[in-house]
Amino acid sequence: MIKVLLADDQAMVRGALATVLDLESDIEVVAQVGSGDDVVPEARRVQPDVALLDVQMPGKDGLTAAAELHADLPACRIIVCTTFGRPGYLARAMAAGAAGFVVKDSPPEQLVDAVRRVHNGLRVVDPALAAESLATGTSPLTERERQVLEAARDGGTVADVAKRLHLSEGTVRNHLSAAIGKTGSRTRAEAIRLTEERGWL
Repeated sequence: MIKVLLADDQAMVRGALATVLDLESDIEVVAQVGSGDDVVPEARRVQPDVALLDVQMPGKDGLTAAAELHADLPACRIIVCTTFGRPGYLARAMAAGAAGFVVKDSPPEQLVDAVRRVHNGLRVVDPALAAESLATGTSPLTERERQVLEAARDGGTVADVAKRLHLSEGTVRNHLSAAIGKTGSRTRAEAIRLTEERGWL
């Protein structure tokens, strides 16, 4: 029996995924959580074989939770299952230790197949997304530049971002300027939009 942990902040989606998986004779959903913060504690409790994680959740996002789960329970195989099929998410998911990446509008049998294949030690990636990811390339941003753009997402001032990240305002301006240049943007807002679209944020 393949034991599966589901993490998705939308209860209806989580329930639908659980129903689809529980119809299979060799798969059992042993836990469901609605927040990235609950993934590792619940996985420690139930010891799943496979964890199916959404990307955008309250608390830690699914990619952060995937990295922590991979470090804490390396035997648990991880599939990122998301509405947002962004190329940068794929690269970040694989870097976080995920073995699979599927989009939620895939047919149910594709999800079931992904769970079985990942459990058997294989990698499963949506082919269209893999092609797009290769075409888009990897993020040109450093981790600090990414953090600064992330902190600037809500439209706060340079001073707000500096305070949040415990940096000087000059350092924040330098990172923003570098991020704008690397993304070929003209403004901070455009750099944030581009990096979000590509899944780099």
